[in-house]
Amino acid sequence: MPINVIMPALELGQETGKLVAWKKHEGERVSKGEPLLEIETDKAVLEVESPGDGILSGIKLQEGESVSVGQTIAWILRDGESVPPEEAPITDHVAAGAAVPGKTGATALADRTGSAAAPISPKARRLAKERGVDISTLRGSGPGGEILAADIVAAAESTSGPASSIARLMAERTTQSWTTVPHFFVTREVEAAPLLRARESLAPAVEEAHGVSLTLTDLIVAVVARVLLKHPLINASWRDGAVRLNPDTNVGVAMAVSEGVVVPVIPGADKMRIGEIGWQIRQLSERARTGRLRPSDLSGGTFTVSNLGMYEVDAFCAIIVPPQACILAVGTVSDRVVPVNRQPAIRSMMTLTLSCDHRVVDGAKSAAFLKDLRSALVEPLRLL
Repeated sequence: MPINVIMPALELGQETGKLVAWKKHEGERVSKGEPLLEIETDKAVLEVESPGDGILSGIKLQEGESVSVGQTIAWILRDGESVPPEEAPITDHVAAGAAVPGKTGATALADRTGSAAAPISPKARRLAKERGVDISTLRGSGPGGEILAADIVAAAESTSGPASSIARLMAERTTQSWTTVPHFFVTREVEAAPLLRARESLAPAVEEAHGVSLTLTDLIVAVVARVLLKHPLINASWRDGAVRLNPDTNVGVAMAVSEGVVVPVIPGADKMRIGEIGWQIRQLSERARTGRLRPSDLSGGTFTVSNLGMYEVDAFCAIIVPPQACILAVGTVSDRVVPVNRQPAIRSMMTLTLSCDHRVVDGAKSAAFLKDLRSALVEPLRLL
């Protein structure tokens, strides 16, 4: 039977998606898993794969247009099949005066109209209220001047100064995490010289096999992933009011982009060799930089590493990425005076700060994880 291609929900709380580009044309044959289209969300431009094999047909959404998630935007047909009849117009708004389920046409029109000359979609009305936009001053970009959600966002940005959608989303999510997750923090200093020596030792082989320069972040991710195997609660999540142990170790790496921060994920990092991790991080970094992260790049994370050492930050506390239970903040490597055999000595040190969700992890368990992580980092080649 025909396979419908729908606008996917690629992010938590996403209501609409914007079509950036079709990777295939009407009437062209596609294979399951092949890149089919690119969707713009509040976080990035993401590739969406074909859900099946067949001929792309009945395209209903054009590049640059937006639609509610769950709406059918095209069909994939096998030989002899035809596009099913239309069930409803593809739009994220209803034509002015049209009936809304459970309401009369008059009530629906009243709900959606700022004035007789300015119809407005329900989503746009909600956004206008949230962002303090006076809809009586706007003429929308929709049919008949209808005010759409995009018009509200543009109006809000024009009055409050430039703010990217990524920056807005990051602000909303970090605020939600900080205000709903009971954070606590555990800090430990670790000697970094063994890690620097390990990088020097492993770098030539990694460069030859994978064509990438080995970094401290690569090494830290690899070591962390292996230590997490001994500490399942550090790798757990808080979902639906309960602790959920994760069967896999998927390490997210916080990356700065021009408009904010994204956290692409390395699935199964505990099973990867150091060179594979380095190559994966480079691929993810390039896709993040160019705004071409895929949905699979951003999903399934169980723990996150955020390294600001390259910015010469001594130490910081990172905000947890829900539903994950913990995030590790890594500071810069610097020479410090520390006691060695009860005598002052200069050593290359770095500060690790573990942010924890107290619903999942207590102080003793977080301290035990940092203790084991410290032991692994001072002998990294034993694990790698």
